[in-house]
Amino acid sequence: MEIKQVPVDSLSADPANARKHPERNLETIVASLRRFGQQKPIVVDRNGIVRAGNGTLEAARRLGWDTVAVVETDLNGVEATAYAIADNRTAELAEWDDDVLAATLNSLALEDGLLDAAGFDEDELEKLLPSVADDFSDDKSSDATVFEIVVVCKDESDQENVYNMIKKEGYECRISTY
Repeated sequence: MEIKQVPVDSLSADPANARKHPERNLETIVASLRRFGQQKPIVVDRNGIVRAGNGTLEAARRLGWDTVAVVETDLNGVEATAYAIADNRTAELAEWDDDVLAATLNSLALEDGLLDAAGFDEDELEKLLPSVADDFSDDKSSDATVFEIVVVCKDESDQENVYNMIKKEGYECRISTY
């Protein structure tokens, strides 16, 4: 698999793309590309039609990028269309581990701008972890004090054991890995 840089103008959105990209989705992709750059290539066929990454292409255009990274697939016709659907559907079938996600978002709140690039709005953050939503919000009127302790574990298994032990004692806890 060869990754190459190609001009944005040489690519076309998939006319059979069944996946819609509403404004919020595109704004989130733009924020991610702006913050992290392009971390995975767009999949195109030999004619430059995007089979996976139509939202990324649109976001790159909005950012005024001249080139993007692509990988060319040998699939064509209905196989290329089926791959495009499978690429979107497999991601859609994944689930979040809410405890791990909340802990991770909590740690992201410490770094300026990372929550914006992560794609969660204030309402979604409030459901996961109220203190994260408070950090994300412009309204920082909460005076609640939180007392935390950080335990450094030797590995993932040790982390899980410590988490379960503390949780069993009745403490609210979350997992964070960095």
